[in-house]
Amino acid sequence: MSFEQLLFYAFSAVLILAAGMVITVRNPVHAALSLVLTFIASAGLWMLLEAEFLAIALVLVYVGAVMVLFIFVVMMLDIDLAALREGFARYLPIGALVAVMVVGVMAFVLGGGQFGLETTGEPVRHAADYSNTRALGELLYTTYVFPFEVAAVILLVAIVAAIVLTLRRRPETKHQRVSQQVAVRREDRVRLVQMNPEERR
Repeated sequence: MSFEQLLFYAFSAVLILAAGMVITVRNPVHAALSLVLTFIASAGLWMLLEAEFLAIALVLVYVGAVMVLFIFVVMMLDIDLAALREGFARYLPIGALVAVMVVGVMAFVLGGGQFGLETTGEPVRHAADYSNTRALGELLYTTYVFPFEVAAVILLVAIVAAIVLTLRRRPETKHQRVSQQVAVRREDRVRLVQMNPEERR
């Protein structure tokens, strides 16, 4: 067994173990940390396939941003763990049935000689100076530049639509109005009061 195969089996074992812990542990923080370990093991598998851009993007985007934010949110919320455990036994048969169906579909798709080195062949090895990031950038900004720009516009529209749909204007909330602040006059803010002098007795 070569060193690369040893790394593959090690990352795969960590990935399967961490993915199982995500759905089996009862503490949400531990489940989120297990998901972080799952992403890191997946990034290791991407590195073995010489897809370093996808591996770095997986670590930076999901582990460095999404999961860290999720962990902070879970830790700040007051989650009642007892209430979460109440429905576990009730939905266990349905969950087991869905799990068996998912495993069956994966065995049907991945089995039957459709995958493996005999069918797909070993990945092409590149030289030491090969950059997966550069190759991906050349494809995105030359061959697939139009679909890439269309996808960017669609994501921008989705972001704007999500902000508009979730925006709630409350009358008691105070907002800054710069135009009114610039156009303000002294008479609008300052009021001179004339008082008669008091006599000392």
